[in-house]
Amino acid sequence: MPEPTPEEYEAYWDERYGEDDAGMWSGRPNGSLVAEVEGTEPGTVLDVGAGEGADAVWLAQQGWTVTAVEPSGVALGRARARALQAGVDVTWVHAGILEMPGGTGQYDLVSAQYPAIPTGDAAIEALLAAVAPGGTLLFVHHDMRERGHDHGHAHDHGDHASYTDEHEAGGHGHAEAADGPDFDPADFVMPADVAAHLGNDWHVEVDEIRVRPDTGLSEKAQGVPDLVLRARRR
Repeated sequence: MPEPTPEEYEAYWDERYGEDDAGMWSGRPNGSLVAEVEGTEPGTVLDVGAGEGADAVWLAQQGWTVTAVEPSGVALGRARARALQAGVDVTWVHAGILEMPGGTGQYDLVSAQYPAIPTGDAAIEALLAAVAPGGTLLFVHHDMRERGHDHGHAHDHGDHASYTDEHEAGGHGHAEAADGPDFDPADFVMPADVAAHLGNDWHVEVDEIRVRPDTGLSEKAQGVPDLVLRARRR
């Protein structure tokens, strides 16, 4: 698909989040984030694609200094309310990863949990650049291959499942299935794309397919495989 402008990207997700006043996601932190981070020494963290704020709030409750970036103003409003209710401080940034202001190399952890980042070198480089020396990038996504997708065939014939449906089926927190945009999952940054950009200044600690931890998942989401990439900057 043609790369969306920041305005188009925000408008799409505002519309999606606006379809349900009760919220799109479950309100629980993502299981792979909890499994990888729980019990580690907290520092500074960038939550990429923060959505309605469940991950950011959980990280703040663990003692992390959290900056959360999210292009949807609707989602960000819910995230702010969630943080206020939980009594935690989070720095909320209304932007996509490419539009995010500030310096580089300043976060001990950059967390991207099932992000809808349109594919491109610039977005990947922005993710990597945000990680401080000695810091960690944790990038988790759905294993589309295990869900029976042939990206090329589906894209050519226009019969592929929506990205949003993949989120729902993957247990990312939807209450009900919903129709999403007709674009191929191959149009989004995936862990393999990020791994291909890692140079000698990175050490890959985890790069595997893993069944998502059960943190109260729906029956549809149980046993769903994820792609998990954890890499440390030297």
